[in-house]
Amino acid sequence: MKYVTEFRDAETAQRLSSAIHRETTKPWTLMEVCGGQTHTIVKSGLEDLLPSAITLVHGPGCPVCVTSAELIDAAIQISFRPRTVLCSFGDMLRVPGSAMSLLQAKSEGAQVRIVYSPLDALRLAGQNPDLEVVFFAVGFETTAPANAMAVWQAARQGIGNFRILTAHVLVPPAMCLILDSPGCRVQGFLAPGHVCTVAGYQEYEIIAERYHVPIVVTGFEPVDILQGILLAVRQLEQGQARVENAYSRVVRREGNGTAQDVVNEVFERADQNWRGIGSIRDSGLRLRPAYREFDAANLASAPSPAKHTNGTCISGLVLQGQKKPFDCPSFGTDCTPETPLGAPMVSSEGACAAYYLYARHKHGPISH
Repeated sequence: MKYVTEFRDAETAQRLSSAIHRETTKPWTLMEVCGGQTHTIVKSGLEDLLPSAITLVHGPGCPVCVTSAELIDAAIQISFRPRTVLCSFGDMLRVPGSAMSLLQAKSEGAQVRIVYSPLDALRLAGQNPDLEVVFFAVGFETTAPANAMAVWQAARQGIGNFRILTAHVLVPPAMCLILDSPGCRVQGFLAPGHVCTVAGYQEYEIIAERYHVPIVVTGFEPVDILQGILLAVRQLEQGQARVENAYSRVVRREGNGTAQDVVNEVFERADQNWRGIGSIRDSGLRLRPAYREFDAANLASAPSPAKHTNGTCISGLVLQGQKKPFDCPSFGTDCTPETPLGAPMVSSEGACAAYYLYARHKHGPISH
C-alpha cells in the first residue's frame, strides 16, 4: 500500500539506524509527543536500533490519558441525568474518574453510548428531540475541527438538545511546561504529525527558538520515526535548533486553513487541567460566547478535586517524560490493562499500555 509499506521497510530502517549510529557522538534525550508514536517505538523495537547514547522519553501524547478526573466525573454526572445520553469514543469509557469510570457508570444504569464521530451524536439529537444528547469532546487539535463542525451544524440546524463537554488540550503549551520544568531532560522533540496536519507548525518555531531545542514534525511508521530521530540528532550534534518537517507528505507549515477557520469560529483558548500534570495556561479550548448554549459543563455540579486512589502510581511522571513505565512499582503487577491504576495503562495509546503489550520481557530497573 503506497505511503504505508515503504515506511515499514526493514532495509530502510536499518540504513537510518546506521546513520544515527554514525552521527551520534554525545548522549541526547528526545521526547516523542504522540502516544501513537510511542506505540510504534515500543512495538517495533526501535529503541534497540538506536545507540545507547540516545534516550527516548514519552510525553503526554495521549489526550485520553491527560483528561482530568474532574471532567470524567462531570461526564459521569451528566450520564445519570434523566432523559440524557452521554456519547463518547470507546477509549474514554474505561478511564477512571475519582470513583468510577464511564463504563462502570453504564453498568449501573447511566445512559452512555459509544459513537465514532461527534456527527453521530448530533444525528442522535436530531432524531430524538425529547432527549438531551451530550458529546464528550476529547482530543488534541486533531479532533477539534470535527467537534467544532458538529456545534456549528447544531446552531444552523436549530438542534438545541445537542451539547458538548469540552476536554480539548493543545500540544505546544504542554511542551513549554515540560521544558520549563526543573527536572526536564528533553533536548529535542518529535512533534506529532497528525496535530501539525491541522494546526501547522508555526507555533513550534517559536518554541524551538525560545528554548533552543530542535523539533522535528514526525509521522507514525517505523521509518518515519527513525527519520525524525536522525534529523533531531543531526541538529543537536551541530548545535542547531529549528523546526524540520519530516512528514511533508501530509503536513504543511501553515496547516489546514479550512479546519482552523471552523475551530477558531467555535472555540477560543482557555486554561485546562491536564491529568498528572496540572493546570496549563491557554492549553485548552472552550466554546465562544456565541456558541455557549451548546456547552454541557453547566449540566454537572461543580467538581470536587479528584482524589488519588493509589499512592504507588507514577502516571504523572510518566506523562511528563520524567519516568518510564518500568520505573513504577505497580507496573505489570497491581497495574495491568485489566486492573489499571492510571490512565496511561487504560488508554489504547498510553505509554504504560504500550510497554505492557510489547515490552514486558524487558522489565527491570530503568537507568537514567
